[in-house]
Amino acid sequence: MNKRSQAEEANVVAFPARLAATVADETVASVIEVLQDQLALAREGKLRSVAVVSVSADGEAVGTQWSCQKGDLTSLIGKLTVLTHDMMSSRE
Repeated sequence: MNKRSQAEEANVVAFPARLAATVADETVASVIEVLQDQLALAREGKLRSVAVVSVSADGEAVGTQWSCQKGDLTSLIGKLTVLTHDMMSSRE
């Protein structure tokens, strides 16, 4: 065996034969669907700005993220703030 074959053989990583079984979750599926829809629009060049509010599974942490043109920043922050307050009040 030459050195290259030995090096390639040393870098092989074994994966599990089966993935762990998971239970279908409508909430997770819904989040993934929304994100996939937005990714498709972004790939097609149909989005100028995106704002995201994320709430942790336990409902304790809220995060915001955005990607936008310079002029959209103030508007997106305002909309994220309103959405965050709405989400927090609906939790109570």
